Amino acid sequence: MGMATIPTRYLIVILTFICTAVCYIERVGFSIAYTVAADAEGVSQSSKGTILSTFYYGYACSQVPGGWAAQKIGGRRVLLLSFVLWSLTCALVPLDPNRVITLIVARLLVGVAQGFIFPSIHTVLAQWVPPHERSRSVSLTTSGMYLGAAMGMLLLPSLVKFRGPQSVFLAEAALGGMWSLLWFKFASDPPRSQHPKAAASGFGESLLPVKEGHNEKTKNDRTSHIPWRRIFLSLPVWAIVANNFTFHYALYVLMNWLPTYFELGLKSSLQEMGSSKMMPYLNMFLFSNIGGVIADHVITKKIMSVTKTRKVLNTVGFAVSSFALIAIPHFRTPDGVVLCSSLALGFLALGRAGFAVNHMDIAPRYAGIVMGVSNTAGTLAGIIGVGLTGQLLEAAKTTDSDLSSPDSWRAVFFIPGLLCILSSLVFLLFSTGERIFD
Repeated sequence: MGMATIPTRYLIVILTFICTAVCYIERVGFSIAYTVAADAEGVSQSSKGTILSTFYYGYACSQVPGGWAAQKIGGRRVLLLSFVLWSLTCALVPLDPNRVITLIVARLLVGVAQGFIFPSIHTVLAQWVPPHERSRSVSLTTSGMYLGAAMGMLLLPSLVKFRGPQSVFLAEAALGGMWSLLWFKFASDPPRSQHPKAAASGFGESLLPVKEGHNEKTKNDRTSHIPWRRIFLSLPVWAIVANNFTFHYALYVLMNWLPTYFELGLKSSLQEMGSSKMMPYLNMFLFSNIGGVIADHVITKKIMSVTKTRKVLNTVGFAVSSFALIAIPHFRTPDGVVLCSSLALGFLALGRAGFAVNHMDIAPRYAGIVMGVSNTAGTLAGIIGVGLTGQLLEAAKTTDSDLSSPDSWRAVFFIPGLLCILSSLVFLLFSTGERIFD
């Protein structure tokens, strides 16, 4: 009984779900712990911003290399090495705001290590999960991000209060270490003998790195040659990239600036809101899994083709999110803003059953590489969106010094709303659910 009775592919999906949850606990945890430590030392806002943003530069740089490494030596191994690296960094680096260079190097290392994780996950899932289970598998895996963010925001402030900021680093390292042990013990590559029809199905044996000395020249050539030119010139790939950019632009703007909107735009204290401020992330967790179940049901029952299913869910998710984002500054109560932001993030998560699974539809063999390309765009969107929002608000101060006017915030939420419409149109026009890379 226990782990041995669970089909291996389900165990892989469960472990990758826990993986993404732990990663986002780490991200939220560092922000919480460092902010408390930095404020206690009187660190300037610009210096805090430098430290907090360093992670994303490392994260952006390692996305495509992460996909390449997963393709060459296997996503399972790369995922384990990545987790061990960032966990050791958290365990060994002291949280001293005055040691700026040490913290910058540490955050770069954590960013680089975590940048390998999502391309590796997509490579592993493409190997293990058959096409009719991909939507809900990817949706469950990625929903761990939102559950992890919600859990981190809810629980870690209390840990900081009672045990100090450094305790968060140690707790994160412990979680990373425990997950690494579970992955080492229970994860494996799909046995070649169990997948005689893998090539036709688009998963399993045919997606594994070919061992040295393999005597099938054609398979060896197909595995060793990565069609970089075709990937970068493919319109369906760019449709995924555009939607990944928009998703993360909206997500990072809301994650980083919604608290400021509550505090300055609505003159409302986050502490007084209690657990309601977690609703947008819990909604993402819920809607992400709903989208995956719907997509797999529609595809399995042959109600719609894979292409139509991806396009419908992506369009519905991004369209509703667009209207919700644009409506946020028109609500002048915390409850109204929580409702709009919950709808916006929830339906963005629903849309992931469209674009975010599409990597494995069009390029199961190169899913990690395509994911790396699109996730690089998503990370750059976060850097651009968060920075641009700060500039927009700084400019708005000329007419509204305390940023309490809705006019000060309209452009902040209109831009991601407009991007949702534009990127969904790109996906409608250029995406496909068919396999285009052999």
